[in-house]
This record gives sequence, C-alpha cells and structure tokens, in this order.
Amino acid sequence: MQYIQRTVEKTIRAALARNKSVLLLGARQTGKTTLLSRFKGDFSLNFVRPQERQRYEQRPELLTGEIEALASGRKKPILVLLDEIQRVPQLLDVVQDLIDRNVARFVLTGSSARKLRRHYAANLLPGRVVVAHIEPLSIEEYPQQPLSERLLYGSLPGIAVMADARHKEEDLRSYVVTYLEEEVRAEALVRRMGPFSRFLEMAALESGKIINTRKISQDIGVAHTTVAAYYELLEDCLIAKRFDPLTQSRTRTRLIKSPKYVIFDLGLRRSCAHEPPVLHPTLCGDLFEQWVGLELFKYAEVSSRPFSVKFWRDPAGPEVDWVLDHHGEYVPVEVKWTQAPSLKDAKSIHVFLKEYKNSSHGYIVCRTPRAVKLTDRILAVPWQDLGRVATGKKFISSAA
Repeated sequence: MQYIQRTVEKTIRAALARNKSVLLLGARQTGKTTLLSRFKGDFSLNFVRPQERQRYEQRPELLTGEIEALASGRKKPILVLLDEIQRVPQLLDVVQDLIDRNVARFVLTGSSARKLRRHYAANLLPGRVVVAHIEPLSIEEYPQQPLSERLLYGSLPGIAVMADARHKEEDLRSYVVTYLEEEVRAEALVRRMGPFSRFLEMAALESGKIINTRKISQDIGVAHTTVAAYYELLEDCLIAKRFDPLTQSRTRTRLIKSPKYVIFDLGLRRSCAHEPPVLHPTLCGDLFEQWVGLELFKYAEVSSRPFSVKFWRDPAGPEVDWVLDHHGEYVPVEVKWTQAPSLKDAKSIHVFLKEYKNSSHGYIVCRTPRAVKLTDRILAVPWQDLGRVATGKKFISSAA
C-alpha cells in the first residue's frame, strides 16, 4: 500500500532537529503507528503488545537500564520510539528523567489524553516535549477522495483507501465495537456500559449541534452531569472535537454560550448513529458543515500562524457556522450545500462583519467550481480550497 504523506511529519522532524522530544496524540487508526515507522529509532516499543506492556508495568525502571545501556558511549542522545504510551503512563517518569539527562530523545504516541493528563500532567510541561496531533486524512493529504466519500465513510487512512464499500462499512462497525471494548471497558473509564453505549449513539446523532445535556440525559436515563462527563470522555479520548462559541459582542447580549461537539470522523459518526451508507439529501448540508469544521480544525493544529475555530449564534436570528479566531481577529465562514452561491447566502456573514470591526472579510464554502466574489468583503469558494480559507490572504487580495 502506498504511503500517504502526513502533514504532521514535518512538525515532528523539525522538533527532532531542535533536539526536542515529541508526543503525538491521535485517535485509534489515524495512522500513528504507520507514521512512527517513518522514523529510524535506536530503540522502539509498541505497548499494544501485551508482552511488552506487562513487562514494563511491573518494572518501569527496566526501560531506564535498557536505554542507558544502548546509549553508553554515544556522543548524542539516542532516538527512542514508544507507541501508545498511555497504556503504561508510569513510564513518563522514566522518559522525563532520560530527557533531562540528555540520554535520549523520544517520539511518543498516545490515544488517550485523559490518562496522560490525569496521572502524569507534570511530565508534559511545554518546553520538554512538543505536543503534535494526527487526525484522519485532510483534504490536503488526500485530495483525490470525493466529497461524498468523505461525508459517508470519513477519512481514516485504512478505510479511505479501500475500494470496496462493504469493507469500509465492516471496518467502521468494527471500530465502534473495538473502541467500546478496548478504550472504554478495558480501561474502566465508565462504570456502566449500557448508558454509555446509548449516549454514544445520541452523541453521533447530535454531532455538530449545540449540546443540551438535560435533554440527552432524559433520553438515555442518566443525570445531566453524567452526560457532561461522557462528552468530556469523548474529547479526552480524541473521539469528539469541542467547538466553543464566540461570546464577545458590542451589541448582542443573548449569544449562545454552550459548546458543540463534532465526532472526529464522519464515517465513524454514521456508524455510531447506526445510519445506513446513504447520503440522504436532508442530511447533506449538516454533514458538509461538520466536515468543513473538522477540516478547519486540522489546519489550525498544524498552522504556523495558530488560530482557533469557533462558531457564532444569536438565538434571535443570525448565526455563522464557523469563525476563525486569529487572536482576536475574526474570519467568519458559512457553509452552504449549493453550487450557485448568492448574496442571500452571505446574509449572516454581512451581519457579522458589521458587528465585529476587527473582521475584514468572510467566506462561504460551497460546491461552486470556482471562486465567486459576492461583495468586496465576502467570497464564495470551492470546498477544495479550504486551505486557502484557513490562511485567507490570497483570496482577499484578489477579491477586494
């Protein structure tokens, strides 16, 4: 199988060139192990393998001795690759010590930020380890994937490259079962699997919507505080992305303050929701909006000019699907399932630009084959050009 170049690989190599260690976080099957194999380490371990995991669980100090023996006589620190480190989090004490003594550099991978943060947060201080993220394949990494495939089957690497739709469906179902069994039950992250399974289905159905924990709690029969904890669990295990609202305003006092969560891969979302592999017309716009938000989130994680992705909604009327927050400079982004964008589609962006004087321009992401200038400050762009939306400068210079 041909290797698909991952954007985050450049970030990791740049960190190693600066003599830094790296913690690569990503959900299961996003390609962490494959990416790790791209690096020529002096020593490597995969803690998915029970025999390796159990050995170091019992005696973490063994890792110190083995690495010190390997590094003996070396002029430079050796490179150590540790896959799924959250399964043996006590080893982070060893990692910290070896980094501080300049014995070794590490590339660590993990799929549970919860376990790492809960047990060993002090060892993940900025400056000691560069934290990077790997997501399902972005449009930049795998541009040939049709939009319908992205919305129906998602972009997990192993699934996106499959030709047979039946195999895609089988693997997505398997992912849900494996996740429930291995990530949740085996690590005892929740006490009762029944309510959590029902919650996972509801979270998939409500993906991309502003959450109402009380309504979901009534539907699945648990306390609303438990629902909130379940959402936090999905976020910590990298299964859902949390998007916060933009709440500052000069004139509006009733802006939505609740977040919304989006399941990190739309194929997995559909499988969790038990929906058939059919792109129903009534769902296209909603799925397209979620996909654009996830893609913008991916760009934000690897951008040299960091920004966050938010949304804006006034219950009285106007709302903007996504807002790129460049440290207080806002870029509104509306998502429309149309091939012929019009001024009507730009109505909410126009309101937003009037409300926020630190916003110079906005975009409509749609299925137009080419960019369309709607006003001097609003441009409709093809979904294939999301990367340029995330940076923005080239479009606006030609549109203004």
